[in-house]
Amino acid sequence: MTRESKAEEPMADNEAVSGEWSDVDLVVSPCMSRLSNSPHLERFTSSPTAFAVTLRDAIDSFVRDHYIFVAFQLVILSSLFFWYLQLAFPTPTPAQLQQQDPRMDALKTKAADLAVKAADATVSAPAGDVKELDPPKDTPFTKEELAKNDGRDENTPIYVAIKGRIYDVSAKRDMYGPGCGYHVFVGKDASRGLGKSSLKPEDAVSDYSTLTAEEKQVLDDWEKYFQKRYNIVGRVVE
Repeated sequence: MTRESKAEEPMADNEAVSGEWSDVDLVVSPCMSRLSNSPHLERFTSSPTAFAVTLRDAIDSFVRDHYIFVAFQLVILSSLFFWYLQLAFPTPTPAQLQQQDPRMDALKTKAADLAVKAADATVSAPAGDVKELDPPKDTPFTKEELAKNDGRDENTPIYVAIKGRIYDVSAKRDMYGPGCGYHVFVGKDASRGLGKSSLKPEDAVSDYSTLTAEEKQVLDDWEKYFQKRYNIVGRVVE
């Protein structure tokens, strides 16, 4: 072997090595080239904001191209949403409302009773004009006679009966006179209505036997209140 051949051997080895790397480059380079040339990859790696913009544009383009389909889907989703609301928060039935109304009426009328009693207590006669109540009277009144004292005639007194006893409430004509809130109780024995704290005319009757224990306590409170404020002028007879 000559020196020239020995000197050429390394070169051959280098060429072989060089050839090996070139083969690798042929395999890898196209793949890397495809990845590096992807606009989505470059935008994603360069800036998340840019990728979000690209995604937004893609969604916008889809909606524009398929707007009928998107609108149809929105209508379906909205219908399902409202259907769920009706299931989760159903509208009360008339029967449920009837069950709730008595409780609400009791609360409202009880609050009204307290307000009227407070007003009746505060709007009293000036100091020095207060006089003690007269001794109770036992004058009998028929229902017809009692009905004449309903305040419609300014020359007649205003009477209210509780448990058969008749009280003269003429001093509070602004509360018991015609057109006033408590006029429903005058000229009659309205014990049931007072016990039920009801301003309904059909409840303004004398029979209070159907009242509950709580309602009877309310009626007793009204009776005590009237005994302290108004003169007893008689009793109701059949």
